Order: sequence, then C-alpha cells, then structure tokens
Amino acid sequence: MAGLNKVMIIGNLGTDPEMRYTANGKAVTTFSIACNRNFSGADGERREETEWFSVVTWDKLAETCSQFLQKGRRAYVEGRLKTRSWDGPDGNKRYRTEVIANTVLFLDRAQAAPMSDDPGAEAAPDEIPAMD
Repeated sequence: MAGLNKVMIIGNLGTDPEMRYTANGKAVTTFSIACNRNFSGADGERREETEWFSVVTWDKLAETCSQFLQKGRRAYVEGRLKTRSWDGPDGNKRYRTEVIANTVLFLDRAQAAPMSDDPGAEAAPDEIPAMD
C-alpha cells in the first residue's frame, strides 16, 4: 500500500529567501514561513500559537521565489516533508525537517517598485504569476 506525504501551508515569510547553487549548477532557495493557529485554552481564553516551517525550493521555482518573495509576504506552500540528519561539531546527531515545495503561490500583491529617473525603467508588476 502506498503512503501519502503532503503538506499545505499558508503563512508569512519570516526571512528573506536565500538562493544558492549546488556544485552541479542547480538553483536552491530556502526560507522560513510562520503559520498562526487560534484556539481556546482549557480556561476558555483565546490563544494563538505560531508554528515555523523551513521551506526548500529547487530549479525555476527557486529562482522565482528568490526574485519575488521577501520577509513578511504571504504565501501558500505545497510540498512534502523530508527530514535530514548530520553529525554536529560536538559529535551529536542533528535533525531538521523541511518542506520540499513543489508549488508556491504568492498571496499578496507585490509592493510597487521605487520611482526611477530612468525613463527606460519599468515598475514591478501588480501581480506575479505563481510557479509550480
């Protein structure tokens, strides 16, 4: 029987995306995203908790996220969870669970580009196409 590994997140970026390239030239962009959850506690008080997710994007999606996303922007991320491990400098095993995204939708409008004295300069588009 096959399993299912799928995650869907809507939240705000907590960091600006960081893009780099692997040794073989593949683009990879990482960023964190925060999702809030409102609930009532046992005492009836309304509470809010924030869960942080590390997101990894690859190839064209990585380039697009790096170009158009920034800290504070709202986004929908869909992908799968992957946990990787490594040995830390102290010899202890470290673990990190990441969302490997295959779809990222930009949910808020891009901010207008600053005005320029250059007549050939173009303003940023109001809406940026989503990539998947």
